[in-house]
Amino acid sequence: MAERLSAREVVTALADDATFAELPAPARQSRPDGPLAWPGYDDSRARAAERTGEQESVVCGTARVGGVRAVLIAFEFGFLGGSLGQRTGDRLEAAYAYARERRFPVVPLVATGGSRMQEGMLALTQLQRVARQSALTRQAGLAQVAVLRDPTTGGGWATLGAGADVVLALPGAQVGFAGSRVRPSDADPAAYTAEAQVAAGAADAVVRPQELREMLGLWLRLLTRPSTTPAPPPEPLGECAVLPVTGWDAVRRARSPQRPRADAYLDAYFTERTEISGDRCGGTDPDGMLCGFGTHEGRTVAYAAQTGTATRPAGYRTAARLIRLADRLGVPVLTLVDTPGAANDAEAERQGAGAAIADLFGAIASARTPVTTLVIGEGGSGGALALAAPGNTWATPDSYFSVIAPELAAAILKRPPREVESTADQLRIRPQDLVELGVIRGTVGG
Repeated sequence: MAERLSAREVVTALADDATFAELPAPARQSRPDGPLAWPGYDDSRARAAERTGEQESVVCGTARVGGVRAVLIAFEFGFLGGSLGQRTGDRLEAAYAYARERRFPVVPLVATGGSRMQEGMLALTQLQRVARQSALTRQAGLAQVAVLRDPTTGGGWATLGAGADVVLALPGAQVGFAGSRVRPSDADPAAYTAEAQVAAGAADAVVRPQELREMLGLWLRLLTRPSTTPAPPPEPLGECAVLPVTGWDAVRRARSPQRPRADAYLDAYFTERTEISGDRCGGTDPDGMLCGFGTHEGRTVAYAAQTGTATRPAGYRTAARLIRLADRLGVPVLTLVDTPGAANDAEAERQGAGAAIADLFGAIASARTPVTTLVIGEGGSGGALALAAPGNTWATPDSYFSVIAPELAAAILKRPPREVESTADQLRIRPQDLVELGVIRGTVGG
């Protein structure tokens, strides 16, 4: 179980010194024992206020985190389990509206057991209010970065937590839609943890408490620097500066184990970067697709980079999520193409490979923010093309782009293996061929 700090202790731990300013709480007419006249409800609230020093289950205010002014929404779990009632909804709505008025990002610091039973359906409908405020904030192009504390369950997880653009979680935090008292008796408790949610693609990272302030500050800086200038393509790495002579030479060089991969390109391109993880549909593809935001020459650039392996459906969905987020925030995107193709095993089909690739094609086609692509290795068919920017794709000298792998083309055409190399030439897959055909803008480093 993660350490349970109070709302104000969490704010103090994360905010830059002496920068927190609490927002005034909206007034609401009181009714004896609440809207349902629940016996003893007023006494419960009075005891919670005496115990915590708070008048509601959330503390809302502004503060600088890593130098960026943001609206912080800190839940006080000691106040009726951090539950959401009508007054909680009032405070949340006011905080989101304040953020939009002043163009501040929103940081929910969530610790809640869900909706407040003593207010019945009127408490549950606060989730609709919160969802609307989050949607309006998203439409306004403002970032939302959630921190999942212990516990984050029920509607608080399903709105403020899982609905954020970036989701960070504390180690060991209980995270799940079902709270501990309403799960099946035989449920595996490990499934309801921050670590499990990251593994399932529902959260981006588990961050240790001593690193949270720095990580949150980094995310806020990266997500609040819009730019309309396209990201420049990276310079080529490695020793292959000469264009390939034949198509098969291009294939051989692109498949070389010594060729630099995405990690090397990203490290050389960015002075700092951090990753998002997961497709928010139950999947991750850490071995096939790297996605995140970084700083290049003083400005933020988002990236989605294939790693040289077959890309899984979750990788395509994560990349589509990244591109839509960057588009909404006005951040330019860099994509790195390097895959022999999309994963084509039976499990990939069951996970919706075609739909995932279609979603990524759609995300890039509809993006208003500039997208730049560099082919750094293998460009294998539609699984590679889905990540490529129409009209702004470049290639390194040690890469190729093909409608299909030469070996497969030869097999489909019923050619013997000895004709694979000549088939590669016929496909015209070398970088210089692609320039001549108008498929890419040019090669880098030449």
